[in-house]
Amino acid sequence: MQAARSGRFQRWLVAVLAVLAAAALATPAAASTGRSDRQLWAARAEASYRALQDHLYLGDDGHRLYAESTPAAAGGNPYSYLWEFREATQATLEVRALPGNHRRYADDVADRFAAIGHYASTDPARPGYDSYLPAPLGGDGDLFYDDNAVVGLSFVDAYRGGGGAEALAGAKQAFRTDLRGWDTDPTRTCPGGMHWVEASWNTIRAANVTGLFAELAANLYAITRDETYLHWATRAYRWNRACLMSSPGLYRNDIADDGSYDDTLWTYNSGAMIGTANTLYQVTGDRHWRSLALSDARGAMAYWTTGDRLYAQPAVFNAFLFRDVLPVLPAYRSTLDSYARRLWRDNRDPATGLFRFQASNGGAPDPAQPVGTLNQSAAVQLFALLGRA
Repeated sequence: MQAARSGRFQRWLVAVLAVLAAAALATPAAASTGRSDRQLWAARAEASYRALQDHLYLGDDGHRLYAESTPAAAGGNPYSYLWEFREATQATLEVRALPGNHRRYADDVADRFAAIGHYASTDPARPGYDSYLPAPLGGDGDLFYDDNAVVGLSFVDAYRGGGGAEALAGAKQAFRTDLRGWDTDPTRTCPGGMHWVEASWNTIRAANVTGLFAELAANLYAITRDETYLHWATRAYRWNRACLMSSPGLYRNDIADDGSYDDTLWTYNSGAMIGTANTLYQVTGDRHWRSLALSDARGAMAYWTTGDRLYAQPAVFNAFLFRDVLPVLPAYRSTLDSYARRLWRDNRDPATGLFRFQASNGGAPDPAQPVGTLNQSAAVQLFALLGRA
């Protein structure tokens, strides 16, 4: 009898230890982060920002815009697209937000928000930012609603950094622009959701723009307490969750007008939904939103930290993910630290400070690929997050 009980106890103990070990692997340990570690990453963020400015910023002679890549592609555009310019703008905001840097980078931030006006639509009936520069600097481009949502989020950050009424007005205008993208056809599969682009060829409602629009609206509600923003934040969030969620924290790319789905998963779609729910929790105090943010954060990170999934994702999408995950699950700072160390070690050219990736904007460096403003800006943002977290 005693031997049998002893055997059962040993088997029970082994099972318990196995469960505890699995739990430890699923959730990163909350490592203590010293001041020197944050200073290291802050220094790396600033060094990567200087490389961005030295190699890709075009200065006054280039209308304070950025090149798309270095070296420039043969026959390519002389300037970057709006998306790339926005990420350079966000990188500038992130280095300014590092301790002690507010005044040091104030002029750089002002330059970014002055130059972004070059992308403004010239059609008064459809205000917003086009994907490429109109004449005389470029040949114009379509208006992408996801571009305008992330521009709006940068205006929010600028406002919170002391940008005043002008920055808040920019965020509000981005919200109004994106309202045009909400689908109103009641006959569609899963009615509602946001169109990706303001063009007759658009045939999808997408997770990225819907989630980012929700996040913008949630932040505007947090600032203004205008119930209109709360209405749209919750409406867009719930549509994404009801129509595109494949499992907690993972959202299919889009649904087409014919009802078919693109099941591709991206880290920034995870991040936007986590960030929206967490912002709504912070501003309303409703723990339902906290529960949703935690569920999505845990589900997303369990998936993205498996194998090389995170490393293979576009670096800029990972910047969105960690910006939104860390306020909810701070222990994942260690995951970001490991990922960022890999980028610094494997993707960075020590001679120039520039980062190379695959053509997909993620993964191992491909020496045949040029260095893009998009990816250099992503590295700055990721390192700056570690410099503050």
